[in-house]
Amino acid sequence: MKELTARGQTVEEAVQSALKQLNTTRDQVEIQIIDEGKKGLLGVFGSKPAIVKVSIIKNPIIEAENYIREVTSNMNVTVNMQTLVEANHVTFNLSGENIALLIGKRGQTLNALQNLLQLVINKESKVYYTVTLDAEGYRSRRKETLEALALRMADKAIRTKRKVALEPMPAFERKIIHNALQNNREVSTYSDGDDPHRHIVIKP
Repeated sequence: MKELTARGQTVEEAVQSALKQLNTTRDQVEIQIIDEGKKGLLGVFGSKPAIVKVSIIKNPIIEAENYIREVTSNMNVTVNMQTLVEANHVTFNLSGENIALLIGKRGQTLNALQNLLQLVINKESKVYYTVTLDAEGYRSRRKETLEALALRMADKAIRTKRKVALEPMPAFERKIIHNALQNNREVSTYSDGDDPHRHIVIKP
């Protein structure tokens, strides 16, 4: 957190001095008054300057965007980024050439980056954010794939009258499977195993 201590004849003067030096505005900082100062006799004798400590507040969403740019740059992938904030949920939509490198096999790279981004955005934030990292609509395509898989494997469980275990998935993908089958009265679903091998089991 960037901060500095400034002095002035008044608290306001000291704050304005700090803002000028930090090249920022009042809404982007936290202000701590160390000494309110003293005017002194005739405004001269026995006077004490006001002292304030001004700290720039990091914007967690901007920090997360910077992190994405740094990681993609190191991967030699140029991306365009669109950020959507809805209450405490932030979606980062990425597009550009070689975007498949960011997605990885079955979204594994994208999921790993999303987990890291969740840590970055909440590192110094006073508000807890949940994060979705998407790349050219991959998440919606993956959702459709998982819903189709859920129906197919449910049919298999019913037909064979045996449990069907799916491949390991992150929690938000397992939730898609659960939701897809929650109204199917012929099967039940539950998660089994420990991360990163936790998976869905479909039981007739």
